[in-house]
Amino acid sequence: MDTAYLLDWANLLLRWAHVVTAIAWVGSSFYFVFLDNSLTRPTDPDLREKGVDGELWAVHGGGFYHPQKYLVAPPRLPEHLHWFYWESYSTWLTGFGLFTVLYLFNAGTFLVDKSVHDWSPAAAVVAALAFLLVFWWVYDAVCRVFGQRKRGDLLVGVLVAAVVVGASWLACQWFPGRAAFLLVGAMMATAMSANVLFWIIPGQRKVVAQLRAGEPVDPVHGKRGKQRSVHNTYFTLPVLFAMLSNHYGYLYGHVHNWGVLVLVMAAGALVRHSFVARHKARVAGHRAPWHYAVTGVLLLVAVAVWTAPPRPAAVSSTSASAAPTLAQVRTVVEQRCVACHNAQLQNKNVALHSDELLGRHAAAVYQQAVVQRSMPLNNATGMTEDERALIARWFTAGAPLY
Repeated sequence: MDTAYLLDWANLLLRWAHVVTAIAWVGSSFYFVFLDNSLTRPTDPDLREKGVDGELWAVHGGGFYHPQKYLVAPPRLPEHLHWFYWESYSTWLTGFGLFTVLYLFNAGTFLVDKSVHDWSPAAAVVAALAFLLVFWWVYDAVCRVFGQRKRGDLLVGVLVAAVVVGASWLACQWFPGRAAFLLVGAMMATAMSANVLFWIIPGQRKVVAQLRAGEPVDPVHGKRGKQRSVHNTYFTLPVLFAMLSNHYGYLYGHVHNWGVLVLVMAAGALVRHSFVARHKARVAGHRAPWHYAVTGVLLLVAVAVWTAPPRPAAVSSTSASAAPTLAQVRTVVEQRCVACHNAQLQNKNVALHSDELLGRHAAAVYQQAVVQRSMPLNNATGMTEDERALIARWFTAGAPLY
């Protein structure tokens, strides 16, 4: 079988597995953040005597549930404990596999845009992998050095946000926008899984070992695990946006794409904080702090207005009033599009090597080249703004085939 065909199947299966495991990880993460912020002090003296510090009554699927949280541990530690870590590890492994199949194996196409940064595919691969590792090292150092200081959570939050902004800017200076957005999401996702691998699970194992040995429990493990878990929940929505952004060329293709990335991720973090704070507010009997979510939504609206493509009428008014001829459009398509959309190679099942096919796919050409600006991929064939405007005038005039 053809190698490209096998890679397509690998892409499909890895993407499918990645989505499934990510749902499991994000779902369990969101649930435990909700649970932790929704617990109330038990009223039953027997529960308090057993060391239960918080409880929640819930109904789901026709049954009642009563999760309880112990301040340190139950008087007698159960033999079998469920550990939540394979959701995280599986998400990262499938995501890195997908990144390898799609981006690293095709670095010359997806990681290199010589108009952004002129370097070899090998150098781009090394830099991409370095993004994942260096961010984790810097982030982890910030947490360890500043996390235990006075107002350490705020200090760490500000410093990590600054590092994310800097990394977003740098990624967009080195890589095509599509790859840059994905890399920023991947570096944050790598830190999330590394938090689980190096801090959260090892800390929990040490606590369990100390309890089984009858030794005093060092509270630092719980504090560190809590800190990293909180970071993970705030990273989640920004990471999900970065992973989905490759479908929206008008975002990653914007002239200030790094700013677009930072603002949308900030909006996601604000929305997530609104839900975290809402859980706490309900327990305390306070009003839900929806203003964080409203701010995030307004930020998204501002980005949508900022990145909006020019209206077709505005494009037409700046150019000749007459619609371009088919010959003019055909010249642009032959130079910029047909290399990947012809009788032998039909990416996305789109062929443009004849007038009839160009007319059939006129809407797709307009959408991809003018509205979303995602084609040509990384603008590898050098389509100009005047050529995009020409296609826009042709399409808005009814895509005439004469």
